[in-house]
Amino acid sequence: MSGTEISRLAGLNPVADLPKPPGLYWNVRAKQPVAYSVSMVRGLLDIENPTLARACAGQRRPSRCLLVVDAVVDGLYRKRFAEYFDHWQIEVTWQVIQGDEESKYLEQAVRVTEAMSQMGLLRRAEKVVAVGGGVVLDIVGFAASMYRRGVPYVRIPTTLVGQIDAGIGVKTGINHGHHKNRLGSYFAPETTLIDPDFLRTIDTRHVANGIAEIIKMALVKDAVLFDLLEATVGSITPDTLAGCGSAVSEVLSRSISGMLDELEPNLWEQVLERSVDYGHTFSPSLELLADPPLLHGEAVAVDMAICLGLAHLRGHLSKRDTDRALKLLQGFHLPISHPVFTQELLEKALADAVKHRDGLQRVPLTRGIGSVVFVNDLTPEELARALEFVDFWKATSDDELDGAAV
Repeated sequence: MSGTEISRLAGLNPVADLPKPPGLYWNVRAKQPVAYSVSMVRGLLDIENPTLARACAGQRRPSRCLLVVDAVVDGLYRKRFAEYFDHWQIEVTWQVIQGDEESKYLEQAVRVTEAMSQMGLLRRAEKVVAVGGGVVLDIVGFAASMYRRGVPYVRIPTTLVGQIDAGIGVKTGINHGHHKNRLGSYFAPETTLIDPDFLRTIDTRHVANGIAEIIKMALVKDAVLFDLLEATVGSITPDTLAGCGSAVSEVLSRSISGMLDELEPNLWEQVLERSVDYGHTFSPSLELLADPPLLHGEAVAVDMAICLGLAHLRGHLSKRDTDRALKLLQGFHLPISHPVFTQELLEKALADAVKHRDGLQRVPLTRGIGSVVFVNDLTPEELARALEFVDFWKATSDDELDGAAV
């Protein structure tokens, strides 16, 4: 029966038959602006400081929020958070979660969404507040993006890597299967509030963990930052970070501004050649396989060492600058090699990176300190030579240290 006959039977005006394929089509175009702030705020938990209260509740008093906090941070700061929110008449639902890499899976994110549901979180008026390191920020951001297709959240990073890297972009992610951050979303917080005072209670290993990401930014973007790091080796501690004197303040601010400068024009990664992926080609595989576990920045440091070897062997980085960079990593007590980091692992990790980067390697390598070049033609033989280069450099460096000790 034709469209005209159907219309006549239905008492409607005659209409023409639908056109044959390709038929009718509609183009839908929409833009969603993204705006969020990153602020460095001293004394965030000081009772009279309104910054956190405004981020959580605006001008609404009384109000509510869901506070999702790392278990370690909860043990250290629960009383101060409770006193602060009580003073500002903000009713808090507490959700304590584990902040280690082994907890960064879907089950933990789902538990966060269940906490949102149980408290009856209002979809727009009430906030989720994520407090902790990069793992917690990733889990909560992913949960916030899933719940009712997106609820507002605030980030309070309490580790160095959280304050200069994981807490200031828009990516969220959880591990899935044997892959790091395989499930995730792009979901910006309303604001990230950075208080260096939290860094007073991190240990020296987590200082190095964050410094690795700062070294990354120095190598690919900021030679002045690299010089600053060389000048401050041995003097960056939890206390000096918390004190945030002039040198440390410049290290932090240059690292944060450099990262945001790279992220802002490419938040959704439409361009897959990203300088901030430096040190992140091979490290995801190492981070999940290393036993005992490596922190994120430690795995990135081993990756960067291999990339320094690759850059030097290709003539992109002088021997002097290669030595400086490897010594800087070691100066902050970061590893530059690992038994799990074999040629076979490198090849598998590179193959996985090719899938993630849409069919090309797009591996960033340093082209002189402070600049980057992308390559798409790394070979297994080059990977093997880079491993040998780093192993030889490390052995030679260890021999020199032993000789100096004698």
